[in-house]
Amino acid sequence: MGFNRENRTAAAAVITMAIFNGAFLSLNGLFMLIAPLAWYELVPGVTDTGFFNQHFVRDIGMIQLFLGAAFAIGLAVPERRIGLWAAATVWLSAHALFHFWEVAVGICSPSVIPRDFPAVTMPALFGVVLTLWAIRQSRTEKLAAVSDRPRLQQPEAGA
Repeated sequence: MGFNRENRTAAAAVITMAIFNGAFLSLNGLFMLIAPLAWYELVPGVTDTGFFNQHFVRDIGMIQLFLGAAFAIGLAVPERRIGLWAAATVWLSAHALFHFWEVAVGICSPSVIPRDFPAVTMPALFGVVLTLWAIRQSRTEKLAAVSDRPRLQQPEAGA
């Protein structure tokens, strides 16, 4: 995974955030697919967004399941990490920004921001941190690989 003794704290944080996003998003997606009405009724604030639509809840459930899988696979397959985490993070960030937009234009009251934070904003923030970390890690590994390559000796002048 590219972790060493000096960055155990970073490793623990990265693993924790990736596991959280992978597990939370996957389990939420499964809940939405298996019991859409129960999900609609149990998740705080969802009933305030409009009438129950089983098809819509299951559509979003599939997205949530794929996003969770992207974080889990990215944790396990480093060479695919940036693409998987970045793609998932784009959707999560757009979703979080949409929630803030609804408050900004008066569709929802500001009280929804802390209510939605754990399930909407936090996964997006985790995704941003994870994606930026993966990009930095990839660059660091590439630079290390370049510096480890033996240099070709240049012919001496006049030889």
